Amino acid sequence: MVIAGLVLAAIAALVHVFIFYLESIAWTSTRARATFGTGTVEQASAQKELAFNQGFYNLFLVIAVFVGIAFVVGGSTAIGATLVITGTASMAAAALVLALSNPDKIAAALKQGVVPALGILALAIGLAL
Repeated sequence: MVIAGLVLAAIAALVHVFIFYLESIAWTSTRARATFGTGTVEQASAQKELAFNQGFYNLFLVIAVFVGIAFVVGGSTAIGATLVITGTASMAAAALVLALSNPDKIAAALKQGVVPALGILALAIGLAL
């Protein structure tokens, strides 16, 4: 079950790499504007600095998850699990905030938050066994 939790956490991290890309690199692209509903290039440009910063928050969560996975694989389970759970819990919590603050974004929140939440659950069960 620990392996399942780590795989789910890695998948969640990869999704957040894509979110980082959209927010920090491709914010004014057609794809990012459609994904985040930012409207025109001009409207997206006005938000570009905020999105750039937000993208890096997502990237730092990714780094925490992958470093945590490396620690678990290397035998330092407590350190690794702490990092993985911190990263994935932040992802899931951000998805919950999105869902609660904007009911129109429930689908996006589910895409952002279900896999990390399942990763936490699987990892917790695996560690408890």
